[in-house]
Amino acid sequence: MSVSLGPNVSMNVKTTTTPTPTTQTTPAEGQAGLRLDIQGLRAVAVSLVVLGHAGVAGFGGGYVGVDVFFVISGFLITSLLVRELSTRSGLSIRRFYARRALRLLPASTLVVVATLAGSWLFLSRVRFEEYAGDALSSAFYAVNLRLAASGTDYLAEGSPPSPFQHFWSLAVEEQFYLLWPLLLILSWRLARRRRALVVAVPLAVLCLLSFGLSVAVTEYAPSWAYFGSHTRFWELGAGALLALSADRLRTLPARLTAPMTWTGLACILASATLYGKDTPFPGYHALLPVLGAVLVLAGGCAPSRYGVQLLLARRPLVELGGLSYGWYLWHWPLLLIGPAALGRLPGTSDVRLSLLLCAIALGLSWVTLRLVENPVRFHSAFRGRPGRALRLGAGLSAGAALIAVTAAAFPPAIDSGTTSPSLRQALATAPDPQLRLRELLETSATSLPSNLAPPLTDIKSVRSAVYRDGCHVAYGSTSVPPCEYGDPASAKVVVLFGDSHAAQWFPALNRLAKERGWKLVSLTKASCKAAKVTLRRFGGPYAACDTWRSRAIARIVSLRPALVIVSSSDAGDPLYPEPDPVKQWTDGFRATYDAVGASGARVVALLDTPWPRVDAVDCAAMFSLRLDRCAARLPGAIRDASRRGAVVEAAGESGAVVVDPAPWVCTAGGDCPVLVGNTVVYRDDSHVSEGFAEAVAPVLGERLGFSPPPPLPVPSLGAAAPRPPLSR
Repeated sequence: MSVSLGPNVSMNVKTTTTPTPTTQTTPAEGQAGLRLDIQGLRAVAVSLVVLGHAGVAGFGGGYVGVDVFFVISGFLITSLLVRELSTRSGLSIRRFYARRALRLLPASTLVVVATLAGSWLFLSRVRFEEYAGDALSSAFYAVNLRLAASGTDYLAEGSPPSPFQHFWSLAVEEQFYLLWPLLLILSWRLARRRRALVVAVPLAVLCLLSFGLSVAVTEYAPSWAYFGSHTRFWELGAGALLALSADRLRTLPARLTAPMTWTGLACILASATLYGKDTPFPGYHALLPVLGAVLVLAGGCAPSRYGVQLLLARRPLVELGGLSYGWYLWHWPLLLIGPAALGRLPGTSDVRLSLLLCAIALGLSWVTLRLVENPVRFHSAFRGRPGRALRLGAGLSAGAALIAVTAAAFPPAIDSGTTSPSLRQALATAPDPQLRLRELLETSATSLPSNLAPPLTDIKSVRSAVYRDGCHVAYGSTSVPPCEYGDPASAKVVVLFGDSHAAQWFPALNRLAKERGWKLVSLTKASCKAAKVTLRRFGGPYAACDTWRSRAIARIVSLRPALVIVSSSDAGDPLYPEPDPVKQWTDGFRATYDAVGASGARVVALLDTPWPRVDAVDCAAMFSLRLDRCAARLPGAIRDASRRGAVVEAAGESGAVVVDPAPWVCTAGGDCPVLVGNTVVYRDDSHVSEGFAEAVAPVLGERLGFSPPPPLPVPSLGAAAPRPPLSR
């Protein structure tokens, strides 16, 4: 799964007074008491996010910048709310949301529309409807919920991120500010004395609850933990609690605040450099950057001569902090759309190009601030007129939504208008399906046909029964559901066992089982290798896989099947790598083959398929008339040649049959096209598509011995020696 983060608060805050328009336009020339260190901290946070997204080595945890922004946002906004509550006129919710609309919506609406246009022109055409939906939800600050829901889809994990994904953090903040001002007003009115303490109590309770949810949900639903507002509120709440304690913090001695601020900055930088994509986040790992931001902000309430202000209050950082909102908004879509506009394949951008695009984004943020943000925010037409500001905000959101809906109704064209032979029909009627498949591979078209089956827009949404029925077990589960297909009443049992690269062959096996009257039992689990090797997941053991594997093997033994097909992806790393990795995997696979073979079944080790260069569907959508740009080549398309060698060696020692699907997707010359006949071979960046798997069922059937061998010799398509067919 790919993620992004970002800020949305751009305020220069004094410790005692309300910011003015001039402090935003010339922050480096601020008045006495201005918290320039906060602007500098914002610059550090956005820089970490940008460096992380650009792929700069050493900043794999740059995403913690958003946690820093959450704390800053909670601190600044709550400071402003408390000051207004303390005045005679009190806090106006109407004025509060009017300020938010003026501050956020002009720039964000511009970026939403520009990103939608760039997506239409350059990004995957098959995903445009999805991107339009992301734009729509971004306009109404709900994209985080959409991303959290889609992140639970295992088959969508390898998909490229949305160019609107970075809007999730803005959505979280706005959802927080739907609740917090109302809670603050209610608590303030109920409390007569010791207001700060009374107001802090319900917020502290919510923060503890939110943090507990963050830790718990990160374990079993990481996408909801990452994008969900319920698991992020505590970070904004930490800043808000800090603001409620600001008066007391100003009395802290300088000898204490100076080390506090430097320690806080060190915590932020440490988390950005020590964390990475495998860190289970947020959970308790988010404590480090949040604590760091809290220490910097708290120490800055009583500034010391030798505090971190020495660094953060420097003019370059202060000015960069003033551009951080726009920089964040622009950098992410440029990183995704820029390479595509230059003709690069998805995911092939290098660090130098990424940094150049981020520099362009910084320039765009400066232009946006000068020509869009400040002119609208400080225009005299909105001064003292919150109703106008709210109407403007509603109009901007509605306008962006209307553009997104209209764009979705007119997606870019995909196919070439020509037709290609039907792969399914050609193989079903061929006297020699293997030979016919090879002929179609050698004559693959270089443009998408109009009779594509299924259509390109449907390939990713098609789900076989094992996914629809919940039979492909999720990461955290250890259950072995009774999933029987084909002819459930048959005494002849065939078992499919492994991870999602075993499940990808279910459509073919289910078709064969129905045609030949076999009962097909599917036993697959997300990223769980068939080999008895403990895998690494999120830095720790993938214990659920080990438990599930043992239970699945026990189930296989009890079934006494005629045939067990074992397959796994070549991806995945052992938790405890041994000096000889090939031997480690060979021993693991042999243990599994021996255990499964103890059931009396014939065991087939189905090797992993060659992998496409990038997400095949997205590449085909971007280069629909130049599909040759998407094709992979052998041996580079083999994910891990040593792992395949381990499978072959282990199978030889255990007496299992090895079947190599490489000749089904690659030509004799080593080209691996993304299209064969009228069918796209892959559904993403590794899995075979449902349509292709079902179409090649006759070929798979011959290799498994489901049908008599052809009368004439044909080129070998696998590493296995011919075996007699299974009885029917």
